[in-house]
Amino acid sequence: MNTELSIRLFKNLLYIRLVEERIRILYPEQELRCPVHLCIGQESAPVGVCANLLQDDVVFSSHRAHGHYLAKGGDLKKFFAELYGKSTGCCRGKGGSQHLIDTSCSFVGSTPIVAGTIPLAVGAAFSFFLNQKKNIAVAFFGDAATEEGVFHESLNFAKLKNLPVLFVCENNLYAVYTSLKERQPPRKRTDIAHAHGLECYEADGTDVISVYHVAKQALENIRNGNGPAFLEIATYRYFEHCGPDCDLHLGYRSEQELTLWKQKDPLEILKHSMLSQGITTQETMNKMYAEIAVQIDEAVAFGKSSAFPDKPELSQHIYAD
Repeated sequence: MNTELSIRLFKNLLYIRLVEERIRILYPEQELRCPVHLCIGQESAPVGVCANLLQDDVVFSSHRAHGHYLAKGGDLKKFFAELYGKSTGCCRGKGGSQHLIDTSCSFVGSTPIVAGTIPLAVGAAFSFFLNQKKNIAVAFFGDAATEEGVFHESLNFAKLKNLPVLFVCENNLYAVYTSLKERQPPRKRTDIAHAHGLECYEADGTDVISVYHVAKQALENIRNGNGPAFLEIATYRYFEHCGPDCDLHLGYRSEQELTLWKQKDPLEILKHSMLSQGITTQETMNKMYAEIAVQIDEAVAFGKSSAFPDKPELSQHIYAD
């Protein structure tokens, strides 16, 4: 195991996990008034993929965007300010959790419309192709997005033009409260993408090291001019579809299933592996926890103390210049 890589990935996993856990604590205060879709349990996907991206590679996301924004280098203070609806947020407080945009870190945008940003990523990749740029566009989406027509249209066009775009499907087995087996026939999403002519890859979302290396292979293939690629990451969300609580009382998934997935927590797996191999110590990890907690404290304080947007701002920044 590569020491430097393991520590870097662990820090990023921990960073996103602690941010999301803090949101769970803050949400009942009723000051975060936007819906939140937490990615606790799914952190390996954004961390493993984004660790391979360059500054000018662009990322698009969906309603569950926190991890992608933070893994791409998004500003934590701007992030919390946005959740609090403040003018210092990355969208000046007018976007909230599901509409994060920050071009300073090439996070071009997220929307709650299922599959809505997939064609946008293809459009960005098409612009790179037309302008002979070396950048790559990445679209993160859930398994439900593969059931939308625009998903197929986007893959078709991307392959037709051999565009530099990576499609990342985070398969957490559910579309809100409906399981994958109730929505799709017994087939693999990679088979669908392969039928469109794309190079396809699969990664275990419980193992961030695996995600990193598989994503690296896919991205290198794209950078070498071989056209678009599709990566499916098997993962699982620990909490409710939307909100900070557990939802086992709804009956659409079992406590046993959740327990089995929590036993494969990517953060805990990497932590135990690093400790057992002597890559780090518990004392060093405790320092990481403490340092990240301070960052979060400062970001939350910044978000709470910032001003709300003035009324005239409601009609500003609606369209790009």
